[in-house]
This record gives sequence, structure tokens and C-alpha cells, in this order.
Amino acid sequence: MTSPITITLPDGATRDYEAGVTGMDVAADISKSLAKAAIAVTVNGTFSDLSRPIDTDATLAIHTMKDEAQALELIRHDCAHIMARAVQELWPDTKVTIGPVIENGWYYDFDRDEPFSPEDLEAIEQRMRKIIDARDTVRTELWSRDDAIAHYEKTGEPFKVELVNAIPENQAIRMYWHGHWQDLCRGPHLVHTGQVPRDAFKLMSVAGAYWRGDSRNKMLQRIYGVAFRTKADLTAYLTMLEEAAKRDHRRLGREMDLFHLQEEAPGMVFWHPNGWSLYRTLEDYMRRRLTAADYREVRTPQVVDRKLWEASGHWEKYRENMFITEIDEEHANEKRVNALKPMNCPCHVQIYNQGLKSYRDLPLRMAEFGACHRYESSGSMHGLMRVRGFTQDDAHIFCTEDQIEAETAKFITLLSTVYRDLGFASFDIKFSTRPEVRAGSDEIWDKAEAALEGAVRKVTNDYVVDPGEGAFYGPKLDFKLTDAIGREWQCGTFQADFVLPERLEAEYVGEDGAKHRPVMLHRAILGSFERFIGILIENYAGRFPLWLAPRQVVVASIVSDADEYVDEVVAALRARGLRAEADKRNEKINYKVREHSVGKVPVILALGRQEVEARSVSMRVLGENGQKVMALDEVLTSLATEALPPDLR
Repeated sequence: MTSPITITLPDGATRDYEAGVTGMDVAADISKSLAKAAIAVTVNGTFSDLSRPIDTDATLAIHTMKDEAQALELIRHDCAHIMARAVQELWPDTKVTIGPVIENGWYYDFDRDEPFSPEDLEAIEQRMRKIIDARDTVRTELWSRDDAIAHYEKTGEPFKVELVNAIPENQAIRMYWHGHWQDLCRGPHLVHTGQVPRDAFKLMSVAGAYWRGDSRNKMLQRIYGVAFRTKADLTAYLTMLEEAAKRDHRRLGREMDLFHLQEEAPGMVFWHPNGWSLYRTLEDYMRRRLTAADYREVRTPQVVDRKLWEASGHWEKYRENMFITEIDEEHANEKRVNALKPMNCPCHVQIYNQGLKSYRDLPLRMAEFGACHRYESSGSMHGLMRVRGFTQDDAHIFCTEDQIEAETAKFITLLSTVYRDLGFASFDIKFSTRPEVRAGSDEIWDKAEAALEGAVRKVTNDYVVDPGEGAFYGPKLDFKLTDAIGREWQCGTFQADFVLPERLEAEYVGEDGAKHRPVMLHRAILGSFERFIGILIENYAGRFPLWLAPRQVVVASIVSDADEYVDEVVAALRARGLRAEADKRNEKINYKVREHSVGKVPVILALGRQEVEARSVSMRVLGENGQKVMALDEVLTSLATEALPPDLR
């Protein structure tokens, strides 16, 4: 006879059952409607199938499709299995490998002689819907290693044999069936295939992928899919992708003549005059904001001896991502090994260490627009979003432990106003706490975490705790922006570091006359200029506010009789601080307007004989229909005011 166990439900109510009861049993005991709607359970914090036995007292939550995070996890995981089943039903000789859930969907890797075509993807989708309509039961079993290997050897699945052999010997082998089709998987999964929404998924693309990510292994075919809870959610996502394609910063970069990249310098940006104007405008704005916030700007070397990277610990952790240079030392039979700096932190400690510091000198806020280089694999690079050479809007605050909370609050206030000025009204905060492997005592971690969280709470209660995801040297805050089409971008970061000052022997003399270690607060707002400019381009779809626009005003002649007046207006605009240019080409005005609109010029002033006589302009604003005639002096005042950066208004 089995022993009774107690199940505690989320509302605090308890019910007693015999050991071995399942989540589905509990759901049915509560109500028939809950049993019908249930898709999975969480038992003592572990996400699990409804069918798994519960053998001990447990706290249990029963999930339905209303629980978005759990529902999406299961829908996407089941879609991966259903897609693999569909592929093998259509092409039985295809070998299967792995199919994990990823952001917005899943992928599955297949070994097949023929490449998948767009028509094949349509056929797979149709077969998947038939499997969903069949409402086949999903069941699971635990197998021995020998039975699992024997099964996959018999069915001719060599990749599955390799996966089974890689599972630790003391770990159970879990098998899942979606109807007649079977796969090796940890789970959990839905109750039956019919719980997957048949009109809320789509197969997106096919790509090559080496088995287990190793180029020495066989090349497989990876099919990507996306899935959501409703058709409306899928439609919204596909619409967002269409809009994202229109906003692609690489395409707009060409149309606006901002930058380019080329093979001779992979991952390094060639900034054109227009792009560099945008870059400098952003840099000047950030420099003014930092100066006003009492940061002291510094500049440190780009090439630094490996000894500093070894002392800081970066050589051990980042060596494979560093660009290394070797030179023969003059008058010595040895090579000197240097590295292009991948980050600025150790160099800032070197500046701090010049001269004895007192507690009266703290906090010391040190900023640098530091040029850094990191080796990124060729497959991971993507326009401005991921490059090998970049400039961080980096700063480090050296302070006492008691100053952490105040400095954190000041930083969040600064960051929020910068983001607002740049067009991002809101952002999300993620608070990452101590990882299992870490440096520093629990006492120090307690103080650092309490200070960071206390500072966040002074600004907002709207933040998410991410347990165990802090850096090894301290807790951190990550700041995520949401752009105009709903995508999230992690840009800003704030990290408390007790380790690097220790490793590099940073000190200050305290009020007690003794020497102490400062805390080092790593912080960035933009992250890197390159990536943030890419985000800005896509957020605004190239239609920047006037103060940021690289080309602010084009003054175009309608007839050659207006050429002299065009030059006068351009000179007057430039005298007011605007980036203005003349277009006196012998082309029709509609052609000029169309061309400059493609280049996303915010304001076009058209001048003909009437404008010359009246000393007026015909102003066209990007994105607005029609034009308006205004007096020149009025336009000069209006545009000069609008072109002022937000911090100078």
C-alpha cells in the first residue's frame, strides 16, 4: 500500500493523495474543466508533464494555455517533435538529431541527401497540421541505456546513439512518443498533439549547421520555425518581421550613405561622412551628459602588454577573443606579446593607481569612449549590431561600499534621461544575483546585492530578479530597451566589482587612516556606439529627429535663377548651426525631392523665382504630405530651435 502525500496548491489549500498521483489526477479532482484545460504542472519548482507520478509531499501549480511562458515553451517544444515526425513521414530515410526551443520558436537538424526546398516546407506544414488534427496522445517512458542504444541502432539513427552515449551513466534515459513517432527528450510535453494551435505556427527557413557545432562533423540541414498561442500573435510577429526588414540598418545604411563593411577588414566599420556626422552628434551629446554628471574623461592605450591582462584575469577568460600582436624586443632575444584591448577596465585601474587616493576623492567617476577589439566568429557578425572593432561609452566609478546605493541611483536617473532623449520612453531592468562560482565573501555579496536592489527600488519597483546570473565578481543590472516595433535590446549595464581592485591593488586611505580597497562599478549606457547607432537607425527607420539627422536640410533650386538665393539660405542655416547643403543640379524639383526623401533628409527647402522675390522658402518635411511656404527668417528660427539637442534646450 502506498503512503499518503500532501499536495499544496497555489492558493494555499492542501489535498491528500496516495503517492504516485499525477498532476492530471489532481487537476481532475479539482474540476473536469481544469483537467480538460491543463497542459503541464510545476512540482516543487520543477516544470513537468501532467502524467509524471508525484511520490512526495509537494507544492503544485497546474498550468493552462493562459500561462503564457509555460504554454509557449510546450507549444514550441511539441512543434519541434511534430515537425520531425512530419519530415520522417514524408521522407523516411531522413535521420533526426536535436530540436531545441529558441526565442519565438524552435529548430530541428536533419541529415538528408536532398536539400529542403520552399515547397518542402509547405508540405511539412501541411503534414504537421494533420498530426495536430489527429490529437495523438503524447506519452513518456524511462529506458535503460542499453535499450535506448539498441533501439536507435535498430532504427538506423546514429546521431541519437551518439546522444545517448553522451548522457551520464547515472542519468535516466527519457523517451517521448507523439503518436507512433518517438524521440529522445528531457521534456516536458503537452498531453496530446491537438493542444498545439494548428494556425499559430510557421516554418521560416532552412540553414546549414554542423553536427554539434563542430566544423569537422557532417553538415546537416536546420529548419527554423516560430510558434505562438494564437493566430493573431503569429500574424503580429510576421508583421513585425516585415517591418524589421524595411528598417534593416544595413539597407538604410546604404540608402543614407552612412557606412559600409568589406572583406579586407571584417567586422570593422568604414564610416562615411553622413554616418560619421551621426556618430559625432551622438558622441558630443554623451560627452556633455557625462561632463554634467561629474565624470572625468580619460584616454587609454589600445595595445597593452599581456602582463596586465594576466594580472586582471582577462587573459585566462578572454584570450580566445583577443587580437594578439608579437614584436621582437629591441636589444633582447625575446618576443613581446601584446593584445588589442577588448575592454577598458584594467587600464582605468592603472590611472586610478597613479597617486595616493583618499576617501575624500571618492566617488571618482572615470569615463572613456574607448576603442576596443574582440574576435567574433564570421558567422556571428551582423552589420553594426555585432562587430570586431567598436567603441564603448564606458565608465568606471571607484567608490566606497557605502556609496554603492547612491551611485546606482544616480546612474539609473542618468540612463533614463539619456534613453528618453534618444527616443526610448521606457526600459526594463534585470537584476542578476550571485552565481554559484564567484569571488568574494557572502558578506560582501550581501552588501552589494542589497545596495543595487535598494537603489533600483528607489527609482522603480518594476524589475525582474534573475537568480545566479550575476558576474563572478559581483551582481549586475541590465537595461533592456523596447524599440518602435516591439523588439527588445539589451544596452545599458551596471556591475559592482570587488575583485578587479583586489587583483590590481587599487587602494584608498580611509577616514580611519588605514588603506582600503575601493569598489569598482562598471557601467555603460549605450553599450557600444556601433550597435546603438544600428538600433537607432532601425528604431527611427532612418527618419531621425532633426537634431540627430546626419543631413538636416537640403536647399534645392527649382530654376537656375534661384541658385544665388540657394547659397544664401545654406549659409544662413549653417550660421545657425544646422547641417545644410545645396542642390543646384539641373534636375526637376520632383526628382530632387524623391532622391533626398529616400536618403531620409528631414527638411527640403525648395526655392524658385517666387521664393527669391518674397525671400521665402517652400518647406517639405519628411513623412508629411504637401509643403508650406514660410518666410526665411521664420524658418531659420524654427529649424535652429528644433535642431538643438535635448540637453541644450
